[in-house]
Amino acid sequence: MRTAEHYFEVPLDHGAGDCGSGDGGGTITVFAREYVSTDHSEDDAARLPWLLYLQGGPGGRGNRFPSLGGWSKAAAKDFRILMLDQRGTGLSSPIDRHTLPLRGDDAAQAGYLSHFRADSIVADAEAIRRALGSGPWTIYGQSYGGFCALSYLSFAPEGLRRALVTGGLAPLKGPADRVYRATFRQVAARNAEYFDWYPEDRAMVTRIARHLRDTQEFLPDGGRLTVERFQMAGSHLGGNTRVDALHHLLEDAFVSTPGGVRLSDAFLEQVRGLVSRAANPLYALMHESIYGQGEATDWAAWRVLEDFPEFRPDAAEPLLTGEMVYPWYFEQDAALRPLRDVARLLAAKSDWKPLYDPERLARNIVPVAAAVYSDDIYVDRDLSLETAAAVRGLQVWESSDFHHDGIADDGEGIFARLLGMASPAGTDGAGPRG
Repeated sequence: MRTAEHYFEVPLDHGAGDCGSGDGGGTITVFAREYVSTDHSEDDAARLPWLLYLQGGPGGRGNRFPSLGGWSKAAAKDFRILMLDQRGTGLSSPIDRHTLPLRGDDAAQAGYLSHFRADSIVADAEAIRRALGSGPWTIYGQSYGGFCALSYLSFAPEGLRRALVTGGLAPLKGPADRVYRATFRQVAARNAEYFDWYPEDRAMVTRIARHLRDTQEFLPDGGRLTVERFQMAGSHLGGNTRVDALHHLLEDAFVSTPGGVRLSDAFLEQVRGLVSRAANPLYALMHESIYGQGEATDWAAWRVLEDFPEFRPDAAEPLLTGEMVYPWYFEQDAALRPLRDVARLLAAKSDWKPLYDPERLARNIVPVAAAVYSDDIYVDRDLSLETAAAVRGLQVWESSDFHHDGIADDGEGIFARLLGMASPAGTDGAGPRG
């Protein structure tokens, strides 16, 4: 493959008019990397249409490909791929506990972060499309990238030739609470399925939880491992192949020491990689805001948890959790602790702007194809189908063969299927024949 790096200066607030002063907040840098297959000559590649990939998250930088494979191999047959580092991630004016205080006090930081949701990402993409001299392009959104795709269809459909979505049809309305009520149920069912496959792991999870209640264990970064942090290992449950990695994590959890049985360093190091948000603090800060429209999210997952006591850390046999974010994240994770008050302000923010335009989506004319995974623990199937029915012309392929990370298992096949669904008869994947 050949790659090229692109840097763009965009307004922090695309709706502020004069981006160089006042409330506009100036500009930020957005980075994207271009990937082209060497199967195309440089001249031919320059004529290929663009495909913009919108990564999952929030807070995840664009993929760094060592080579083209899976969905990117399939896409590179017909497209130049543009891998975006969404604002605040990777090389796009990155946000963490060190950089965010440059914006001022807690209120100023929260105000700054209000410009880092899907509507702003879409406005960045449109500015980039124009800077590249591209006509309407194809976008491919995975997970949160699919949420961004719905915002794109709402606010800038003129920039789109087609949209592909995998595991990312967001609810268009309603409080965040209903999202977590649905996903808590899905995560509980996935726990039951997992423990049916590995009955010995039910006892091991309970043993680890009881051990952590009685014994202080510390991660290699110095942070204490609590029961609730250990429960975050349930993130493995969201994948087809990652679910087996959870079993391998648990099988060597304990070792004998002169001071008694303790958790092994190998186990603790692997758990540290699962529970620390040092690499992507935006995920914890902005996760609930991706559902916020006109009302405060107010730590929705934490409130809904009260109706699912089996997930409580003090439950007799606690279940493992999914991707939910709780206020204690900002107490127990050293990388998040300096951002605690900023997170509190974001949770209380009640004047979030709309992320979608239901009326415009109901009149949509852009071809859209979406993969909906029946047992997805992160993006609920029923809520996804509700959204699909509200977007004119959106075609759904529902599958029970994959979980949320389906493109990691058969990205080439999934991409090709969706591209075919969203391509008008008589065209190939990229454009008109002949």
